[in-house]
Formats: sequence, structure tokens, C-alpha cells
Amino acid sequence: MDKIELKDAFAEFKNQKNIDRPTMMGVLEDVFRTQITKTYGSADNFDIIINIDKGDCEIYWNREVVEEVEDPNTQIALAEVNEDGDDYEIGETFAKKVELKDFGRRGILNIRQNLQGRIMDIEKANLYNKYVGKIGEIFTGEVYQTWSKEVLILDEDGNELRLPKSEQIPGEHFKKNDTVRAIIKSVEMKNNTTPYIVLSRTSNEFLEKLFEQEVPEIYDGLITIKKVVRIPGERAKVAVESYDERIDPIGACIGVKGSRIIGIVRELRNENIDVLQWTSNTQLLIQRALNPAKISSLIQDPEDENKIKVYMLPDEVKKGIGKGGCNIKLASMLVGKEIEVWRELDLNEEGDEEDVLLTEFSNEIEPWIIEKLQNIGCDTAKSVLAIAPEDIAKRADLEDETVEDVLKILRAEFED
Repeated sequence: MDKIELKDAFAEFKNQKNIDRPTMMGVLEDVFRTQITKTYGSADNFDIIINIDKGDCEIYWNREVVEEVEDPNTQIALAEVNEDGDDYEIGETFAKKVELKDFGRRGILNIRQNLQGRIMDIEKANLYNKYVGKIGEIFTGEVYQTWSKEVLILDEDGNELRLPKSEQIPGEHFKKNDTVRAIIKSVEMKNNTTPYIVLSRTSNEFLEKLFEQEVPEIYDGLITIKKVVRIPGERAKVAVESYDERIDPIGACIGVKGSRIIGIVRELRNENIDVLQWTSNTQLLIQRALNPAKISSLIQDPEDENKIKVYMLPDEVKKGIGKGGCNIKLASMLVGKEIEVWRELDLNEEGDEEDVLLTEFSNEIEPWIIEKLQNIGCDTAKSVLAIAPEDIAKRADLEDETVEDVLKILRAEFED
């Protein structure tokens, strides 16, 4: 029975485990030598012959033939050897075949358990090495199970990969058997358990890889993606550059009638993607990043080199800031500087000569509130009154009551 169980164990590892033959042979020999050492005290004078295909092994105990035994592990008496009619002489080597039953049932169990443990360790290492070399690549798999905090996805070999909620695009919902594309973000070994493989659909690298797949010129290196910034599920900006003047990098990325970019947009749940041409000229890059808004002028903050003030006409401010401040936030991320949008007064427009700067209300409105309003492009009373109260509260991160108090003060100015 013990031999049958061991043979079954061999067959299981041979047929089900993705381990090369030399590695398997080495593991099996090491496991048997470990058990021999436990049983006999040493394995130095034992030969182990393993046949994986037959699921069998032969073990021979080699001892020197002597007249009088001093070490039973390495020596055997001449009388004992020749009692069956053999004709050994002193100094020769006597090889005795060790049967599996000689290890006892506990020994057989130890061999099997140790073999299972070693094979599992090798599998973990192989899985870790396989995916750690694929970090940053796109993975496509099938949803096996969904939970509130993550989605479990299986690869073609049944290995588990995780897509945490934090790495999912807001509003995404998956169900069993759905096909999912994501980038391999990280591979970790935690407490000697199975490697924890994390996927991401929100990383900038995922969007970059999607462009590589859809745009041959990027894959071939004719167009370079200089920088990608995203607010997942909302909007993204991709700055590209071509070293060949004959190639229009923006047109190549978008495709005829949007044929190339439409697939990327759909993959990202209709995330708006702005493709713009990269430039090392910061002012020009800001103008392109804030498109479709038109900039009247830019001023570098004299007190902070990482802050730039952008002035726009009233009709352009809303477009420059974008829904929920999305456009200005992405532009700042792309340029690597804090961009503030300021409303430029146009005194030629009817009624604008009656507008009042917010700084004139510093005795009634606290300076920090005025600063927050200025940061969303409102630097005059009428520019604040032109925005819905709920939008002011959201964009300027102010309490509803605070916004209402400010509006009362500003309205009173024009009622008087």
C-alpha cells in the first residue's frame, strides 16, 4: 500500500505540476536523502535511483565488509553477508536494497508531506518569477468571483490575480465569467503564501499600454508618449511627440474619424481623452493642456516658482477649469506646476464696469474664503454670482452655509 501511495504521489506531481524534469529529480532525491538521514543517521553511503515515469525509486545501502563491525551504518560483518551463501571478502562493498516499508508508515508519510511542501514552494517561486517579469504589461483574464473590496481573476493555468476596488474605474461592476483587461501592477510574497498579484485599470501605465496596442506608430517607436495623467473614469490627457515631421502624432493617435481612440475610450468606460502635442515650452504646454479654453495671459508667481497664474476672459474660465475642476487639475499634473485660473476683467462689456473685485470684501469675507474662490477662477463679485451655489461649494470645497453667506454679501452690494 505504501508503494502504491508513493507512486500515486509521483504521478500527481508529474502530470499536474508545471515543473521541469531535472528540478523534479533533484527535489525527489533531496526528499529521500532527508528521510534516510532521519532513519539511519546519515545518507552519505546511500545510492538513490528515481524513475519518475514509473513512479518508483530504488535505494541501496552501501556498507564495507569487515571482520568486526564498529559502525553499523557504514560497516557489515563478513559472517552476516555470507550467511546466505554469498562469497564476499573483507574490504568489499555490500549493497543492500532498502525497501520503502523499511521507513515505516510514518516515514512514508513524511516523504509524501515533504514532497508536497517542496513542490508547492517551487510552484510559488515559478509563479512569482513569471509575473514579476510581466509587471507593467496588459493582462487579460476571466472573472472567477467578485467581492465588495476586490475581484478575483484567473489566468489560463488557474492562477489567481486580484483587482482591488481602488484599482477599478469608478462605476465599474463585474460578474462571473466577464473578460477583464488590466495592467499587472505588483507581485508580492506575503508570509510564504501564494504570490499576491495585483492588477490595475486606473494607473496611467494602463492607458499608455492601451495606446501602444491601438496605435502602431507608438508600438514601433515612431511616436513617443511623453506623459499621461488621468482622473480615472472622468478625463485623461496624453502628451505625445513624433520625431518624424511627416507624422502627425495627434492624428495618428486618434485615427480616421476616431477609429483608434474609440476602442480605448470604451475600454475605460467612456473616459474623455485629450491627446495633445508635447513641448518643452511650459507656457505653450499650458495653453495646449487647458484647451479648449483660450488664455489671455500667463504670469509666473514671483513668490512661488511652482505656481503659474493664468488669466482668461469670463466666457473662457468655465471651460478652462472644467467640470468639477477636472481640466485645470489635469493640466497642473501634466505641466508639473500649480495652475491658477483668474478671471480677466473686460471693461468694454456692458455692466462689467460695475463689477467689484473680491478683495474689496475682505472686511466682510474671510481672506481664506476669498482665496478659495480665486482658486476656482472667481476674483470678482459677479463671477461668483454667475455660478450655482452647489457648484461653488463643490469646486471651492466650502460648506453650503458658507457659500450662502458669501452670496448674500455679494448680492447686497449690487442691490444697494
